[in-house]
Amino acid sequence: MTIRDRINDFYKRFLSLNGRPEEIARAMALGVFIGVTPTIPFHTALVMVICLLFRQNITAAMLGATIISNPLTIPFLYLAGYELGVLVLGLGSNSFVLADYDVRSILEIGWHILYPLMVGGLLLASVFAVPSYFITCHAVIELRNRNVEPSEPSP
Repeated sequence: MTIRDRINDFYKRFLSLNGRPEEIARAMALGVFIGVTPTIPFHTALVMVICLLFRQNITAAMLGATIISNPLTIPFLYLAGYELGVLVLGLGSNSFVLADYDVRSILEIGWHILYPLMVGGLLLASVFAVPSYFITCHAVIELRNRNVEPSEPSP
């Protein structure tokens, strides 16, 4: 499937979403938020559970998560999230040298990576989710207005 086909598929799915623009935008922003967080193996499950819990549009949320979280963007999102987390937490540069090759040493290094990654990822997710709400709301309104046929003038 080419990039053009993927864009057309996204556009068709986006146009077919049901609901008020605010509802669609809220679900899309939720999906974007989850898509930016460093929880890649759980994105789909998180979207499903949170959408069911808060009665959000699952399709819109899945579109949001998949448009922002893909093989091209994930390395940049994770690196930016990690760097932001290190900055916010005031951590120095981490050297990832194993003192010993046991499970405890590996888990300690994992924590030094995971903690700033999660903190930075959650902050970065907010930065992406808020504008996505307004962009999506505006896009839904504009696309729906564009696709409404004008009514004939009354005689």
